[in-house]
Amino acid sequence: MNKINSYRDLIVWQKSMSLVTEIYSITRNFPPVELYGLANQMRRSAISIPSNIAEGYGRNSTGDYKRFLQIAVGSLFELQTQVEIAFNLDYITSELLKELVDKTKELELMLLSLIRKIN
Repeated sequence: MNKINSYRDLIVWQKSMSLVTEIYSITRNFPPVELYGLANQMRRSAISIPSNIAEGYGRNSTGDYKRFLQIAVGSLFELQTQVEIAFNLDYITSELLKELVDKTKELELMLLSLIRKIN
């Protein structure tokens, strides 16, 4: 089994970092009116996921780590909702919706598993 030396070694952090990059790329194509609306909110939610994983990892408390992972899950749920809103507004295709839902569901399962492991 691989030893985790840093939050950077966590697959869930690596995948959430990739998701941030993808969300930024996708939201570049949103209408200009959404720059400070949905696009910005999706970016903030996406950024919050790996940021909270990293911050929680850096705490010297299991309770704090768990709490920050739970915040990451909340941000992930926000992003899932915002992705559906983007679809409803015809900003993304059904194919992209499915891809993003699949990726966020995978992250959700990974985060929930990590939280259970900490307990």
